[in-house]
Amino acid sequence: MNETVSRKWAEPLATGVALVDGQLRLLWVNPALAELLAIGPRSAVGQSLAVLLHHPDWMALAARALQEPSPLQLRGIEVPSLRGDAGRMDVSMQSLPSGELLVEVHALAPPVATQTPLSATLRGFAHEVKNPLAGLRGAAQLLQRRVDDDQLRALAGLVIAEADRLGALANRLLRHDGAAQLGPVNIHEQLERLGDLLLAEPLAPTLRHDYDPSLPDVYGDADRLLQLLLNLARNAIEAGAHSLSFRTRAEAAVRLGERVVRMALRVDVIDDGPGVPASLRDTLFEPLVSGRPDGSGLGLALAREIAREHGGELRYVSRAGETVFSLYLPMGHAHD
Repeated sequence: MNETVSRKWAEPLATGVALVDGQLRLLWVNPALAELLAIGPRSAVGQSLAVLLHHPDWMALAARALQEPSPLQLRGIEVPSLRGDAGRMDVSMQSLPSGELLVEVHALAPPVATQTPLSATLRGFAHEVKNPLAGLRGAAQLLQRRVDDDQLRALAGLVIAEADRLGALANRLLRHDGAAQLGPVNIHEQLERLGDLLLAEPLAPTLRHDYDPSLPDVYGDADRLLQLLLNLARNAIEAGAHSLSFRTRAEAAVRLGERVVRMALRVDVIDDGPGVPASLRDTLFEPLVSGRPDGSGLGLALAREIAREHGGELRYVSRAGETVFSLYLPMGHAHD
């Protein structure tokens, strides 16, 4: 893999990524890993993996990963940075046909009150959507002025509203104060809005709803949660689903990461597609993992990131004809 290609796909990711040669020397690191470990991307090149990731068994584990065909997964390990601080992280090491080692480092989300808001993945997403959104909005405005049909005008208005929503979201993400805009969110209103967006598409799925109307609002960013749900729905449709069901429930004593919340809101997005391929089940939420040749592999990675940003989690169960993606969001206070 050459440096130009590796930078192209690795730079916008929130997950820290490094490429290591057969002698366990760094060939490159992406900006997310450089920031995570407080290193310079250029100065890291040529250094031993052990210099940067000071885990006592690191070199032995990396050497083992080079020899194994399946990824080596390390969960919740503590990795110090060159600043002298440390964080808990999930690490994956995968040998490549070229004889090199791909290392992915994902920092575990801190408690909601102390989260640092913006990641490279969301920044990259925001940057990529801004210019197309401006053209999309302009085209929708022209259509709205020129058509006489009320239904077509309403659809054009929906496009304009969505372009404005995503434009505002992109602007917040690209500013230094791009933290989530937290407030009370009625999840059912977001699901109804999601339904309107899906039904306006050319190949609209059949939609069903199974809501618990007694559920209270959750505390979150409405735009980002809508984006998460939209990513789940579109991922299902692109995978071949013809029918989607949205279900909401309250669930007691749910473990979210390293804590247990007394009560969580669960939102299920259920589809009738072919199911998640067995080859993707362990890495489905990782960036650049896609079951489609034309897929970017960012939709589910972004969805998981937004869930974690809200102190929640994404989980799924899948079989042919029924796949359920479940978003868990905390309600009330967490306890150990």
